[in-house]
Amino acid sequence: MYNDINLFIDGSWKDASDKAVKPVSSPVTEDKIGTIAVASEKDIEQALQSAEKGFNLWRCIGTWERSELIRATANIIRERKTSIAKLMSMETGKPLLEAEGETAAAADQFEWYSEETKRIYGQLIESRTADSRMSVIYQPVGVVAAFSAWNFPALLPARKIAASLAAGCSIIIKPAGETPASCAALVKACEDAGVPKGVVNMLTGKSNEIAKHLIGSKIVRKVSVTGSVPIGKEILKLAADGVKKVSMELGGHGPVLVFDDFDPKEAAEICAFTKFRNCGQVCISPSRFYVHEKSYSTFCERFVEIAKSLKLGDGLDEGVQVGPMANSRGLKNIENMTDDAISKGADLLYGGKAPSGFNKGYFFEPTVLGNVSDDALVMNEEPFGPIAPITSFSDYRDVITRANSLPFGLAGYVFSNDLSTSTRAYEDLEVGMVGVNEMLLATAEAPFGGIKESGMGREGGSLGIYDYLDPKYVKIKLKGKAL
Repeated sequence: MYNDINLFIDGSWKDASDKAVKPVSSPVTEDKIGTIAVASEKDIEQALQSAEKGFNLWRCIGTWERSELIRATANIIRERKTSIAKLMSMETGKPLLEAEGETAAAADQFEWYSEETKRIYGQLIESRTADSRMSVIYQPVGVVAAFSAWNFPALLPARKIAASLAAGCSIIIKPAGETPASCAALVKACEDAGVPKGVVNMLTGKSNEIAKHLIGSKIVRKVSVTGSVPIGKEILKLAADGVKKVSMELGGHGPVLVFDDFDPKEAAEICAFTKFRNCGQVCISPSRFYVHEKSYSTFCERFVEIAKSLKLGDGLDEGVQVGPMANSRGLKNIENMTDDAISKGADLLYGGKAPSGFNKGYFFEPTVLGNVSDDALVMNEEPFGPIAPITSFSDYRDVITRANSLPFGLAGYVFSNDLSTSTRAYEDLEVGMVGVNEMLLATAEAPFGGIKESGMGREGGSLGIYDYLDPKYVKIKLKGKAL
């Protein structure tokens, strides 16, 4: 059952102060399934005051106690995996199996950071003189304002909430309006685990108004955002006035390099199943396929076979592998990209339209395009949907230049059994993450993030906690003579 989503401020679930709400709709049926509260300025200010109070409390709690509460949150999420996954599937349309996997991954984030909070190490620096001591300690940055996207509505907030708690920060989380229930379930888990009031807060409503108010407040000292490149740039502008610490995971356009020494059928199988996961709405999705000319035909044939085999439908239905897109905006964008590529000479190998038998919902067939021109829209702008543009190459330096030609630098992929080729390729790709002969990159113990316009900072892994900490250098002058 999908419940209406309220604000969570100072340990209590609340209606908006003016009772304002907005609908949440199913991408499968386009029907309303619930509502979210629309936070007013009064609500936002209350959340800020709550978070400030929560930070002053939480920062003074010992790391082992913090660890226990964060781990308890992980355990509760795992206990509720089935119910959370159903909510996620209702609001995103993604297959239930994918939703269960994401919920488990969200729990992993809390478990990982329950241990990392115990391992915030400082540094001792050898002094030049015998009568002084030098060191570096790490302290929580303060109140965090975090903004999450709709495509992974549990995992993305989990990365931010868990890291904030581990560092000793409090947080105000703003989930995407399309997918609030998944995030609310995480917040509820924190509450039920015993995380003190004010440490975790959640606001829903008008993103622009909430962002401007939160980031403009002196109370907020850290901003974390997952979203598109344009949204990230606007957040940066807002944060600049207050010189706030910012981390952001933005869009990508993942190049895939398939060299002729790797089995093209095996590469196609790995690529196709990954490409159409979450209906292609994944920031690290493989989205530009450069295949060596010797392997091109075989790769395309196998890719199309897999695309044809995938079952579309409501993610709650048994056997469904691909759900709908999240909204009409994304659907129109994919339609436009497909038409543009074909107009510029691309071959439509499969798909390219709404599937038959679907009268409602934002469904689009898994689409495979061949011989796609480098100037096609789909090769230059992030195709956040079920579309796979494939082209060929013959020269190593040429394909590296083409792969690095865009301002994005999130993830890239290399398929080669030759150690020299694969090593040079993962070193030469201008991205923050590279998969060699595989595509499963995201995991709690590894850093996640990009370079160039794909963002800054890292989430996850041992590096992830440092975006929520400030280093402090301390020098002590000793008095008197040595004993």
